[in-house]
Amino acid sequence: MSSDRLPSLGALFVVSAPSGGGKTSLSRAAVKRLATLDVRAEISVSYTTRTRRPGEEHGRHYHFVDDAEFLRMVADGEFLEHAEVFGRRYGTGRAQTAALLDEDCDVVLDIDWQGAAQVRAAADAAGGPEVVSVFILPPSLKTLEMRLHARAQDEVDTVRKRMAAARAEMAHFSDYDHLIINDDFDRALNELVSLFVARRLKRPLQQRRYRGLIDGLLG
Repeated sequence: MSSDRLPSLGALFVVSAPSGGGKTSLSRAAVKRLATLDVRAEISVSYTTRTRRPGEEHGRHYHFVDDAEFLRMVADGEFLEHAEVFGRRYGTGRAQTAALLDEDCDVVLDIDWQGAAQVRAAADAAGGPEVVSVFILPPSLKTLEMRLHARAQDEVDTVRKRMAAARAEMAHFSDYDHLIINDDFDRALNELVSLFVARRLKRPLQQRRYRGLIDGLLG
């Protein structure tokens, strides 16, 4: 067999959707399902300057920092991507992401289209890692609005602003590799999980995982 370096089992899975589209719920459920299939995946914990919501934990849901600390991290190049959404800043830590990929772990980035574009550009410039992008659409605007109201955490005016931004966000779905319609949660979850599994069945990745077996078969 060739001694050429084979690709990493881990990839960046960029999952985007308008607010209320279900990307966070689907991503978390996918990570749990993948663990039962012997596929390691983790959701990247983003940095944000927004206020912590009830039930959220620092370091688990987000790394909560103030504007000054966030801007310092930007200046020091500590973010793989960062963006401002509704007046709040969000960013993906570069070092944490690289460490997970080095452990052959798929890293799920729950980010918007701006961040997705930055991740693709950074990966292209560095010659890797592999980026798989997935956009999740709601079945209708009415359903999306109902989901936002059901959160019971955002004020009416905030929901109105999020609905206005949703159309602009959804206009970028064609920039992504894969498209999932989140009408039935279980079906959408199965479709998302299948993307992780299918990627790992690619011949170069299987060749890496089963190198010893293949060497034995081919003598």
